[in-house]
Amino acid sequence: MSETSVDARKTEPEVRVSTLELFFDLVFVFTATQLTAKLAKSLSVVTALQVLLLLGVILWMYLGFAWLTNAVAPTASRLRRTLILVAMGGFLSIALAIPDAFGSAGWVFGLAYFLINAIHSALFAVYGGVGGLRGILSLAPTNLTSATLVLVGGFLPGWWRYGLWTAAVVLQLVSPYLSSIDNFAIRPAHFVERHGLIIIVALGESIVAIGVGAGDLEVDVGLIVVAVLGLMLSYFMYWVYFAGDDELAIEALTRAAPRRRALMAIQSYGYAHYALLFGIVVVAAGIKGAIGHAWDPLTLAQAVTLAGGLTLFLAGDVAFRKILGIDGVRYRAVGAVAMLATIPLGLLTAVAEMLGLIILTIAMLYLELRYETGVLRLPA
Repeated sequence: MSETSVDARKTEPEVRVSTLELFFDLVFVFTATQLTAKLAKSLSVVTALQVLLLLGVILWMYLGFAWLTNAVAPTASRLRRTLILVAMGGFLSIALAIPDAFGSAGWVFGLAYFLINAIHSALFAVYGGVGGLRGILSLAPTNLTSATLVLVGGFLPGWWRYGLWTAAVVLQLVSPYLSSIDNFAIRPAHFVERHGLIIIVALGESIVAIGVGAGDLEVDVGLIVVAVLGLMLSYFMYWVYFAGDDELAIEALTRAAPRRRALMAIQSYGYAHYALLFGIVVVAAGIKGAIGHAWDPLTLAQAVTLAGGLTLFLAGDVAFRKILGIDGVRYRAVGAVAMLATIPLGLLTAVAEMLGLIILTIAMLYLELRYETGVLRLPA
């Protein structure tokens, strides 16, 4: 591709996120709910690693569709809409398979994932234009290989499945460095908005976790207190991510040289968002476990889940900001570590730890406002 054609990307018209993309995101709500339920049901290192591995496999292709719709208008034809709908069916099948993905439902997970990969590559190759075709062809060998690893792993038992799926995730993560992704054109405004909506969807699932955790429990003061504190935690996570930084992210991507922009995008909205989204899932599992136990001591695993989830979320946010050159890194890095200090509070009561996390988050945002930015930034 010539330098002229690369520079021409800057003049490509910006587009808004379509309602079909929003509809597509609804499947991710269920996916996040399934991952949260799996972790909350069995708080152990093994389950946490399973959830991390499943999220890694799913998120690569889910974010791949965000890249796809950034380059290809999904509503431009009936065929495109139909293929997007089929892909949604594939993601729904994957979500249904999550509870027993490492058991009898592994083949469903693998087969659905391979189908989704095929649809994604076909749409990119046919409708993505010259840049999209060259971009997807550069990643086609690694994407096909990783999808095949997931497919084969779904039919194999035990450690074979763990090994092949882990290899698939590792291959996905290194693929941008094995093959050039310079040919991918990025429309910054749509790209930032699209990924922001994914975060909103995931945070919405943390609120859903409150309702799911409540279930048939009696509505009393303790239930209301934990529910409100859980909502406040979700709100402050929303604040951390959305406090005016979407505009700053758009500016950062727009300023980046076209050949640097795609790599910056995958580092910030790919790798860093793994930590952000995994953190949200872990916090949601912690909130779900606290429902109905407001005044009771949490187990060590439950206390670590609540604090550790927020630590992961803040760590992902710090990485995201560092890559894009957005301020607010120092206090958030300190805050990520400080959240772990609330674990002993959880061994007293669930409410004590949740209050501790909220107070520390407020203090972190205040110090950032007071000494770093000097400007009060509210979520849009």
